[in-house]
Amino acid sequence: MILQPLPPGRDIPAPLLTELTALYASNREFHALSGDFPDPDDVRPEQVAVALADELAHPDAEVLLARAEGLLVAIVITLAHHPDPADPDPWIGLLMVRATEHGKGYGRRVATLVEDRFRAAGRQAVRLAVLDNNPKALAFWTSLGYKSVAHRPDRALGRPCTVMRKALPDDRE
Repeated sequence: MILQPLPPGRDIPAPLLTELTALYASNREFHALSGDFPDPDDVRPEQVAVALADELAHPDAEVLLARAEGLLVAIVITLAHHPDPADPDPWIGLLMVRATEHGKGYGRRVATLVEDRFRAAGRQAVRLAVLDNNPKALAFWTSLGYKSVAHRPDRALGRPCTVMRKALPDDRE
């Protein structure tokens, strides 16, 4: 599996936008919970393009595309520095696996690759927020060693969330 950054400041090429839209659209259940798109049954390329441009507008954000055997299997959005200066940890803002690939270990592998990237950058831990109405995601992240550290509304839409954190010990020690 490889992670490729989506370059900021450029239009997404049409073939890639088609792939990304298919990945997003395959996750109807998540979009119904999150409310990120007006109609979870009709996710459109222009909506995906705007959502990704909004993410990449943040200077510390990175959008990574995960491919396995050429297939776009997942997208992960990270934030090197949280807007709250009291929060020292980088964040995983979104990890979405193509629905047809759920249960095949891709989410676990992508999470590990992201953790390894942060560890290599000298980061000590990583955080994320799980929507409280998404018990599948909470179970997934808990299985990867993330621990609940707070409950609060998310910054974007005020949705109730569980903030989770995982320490990233240096494996060389």
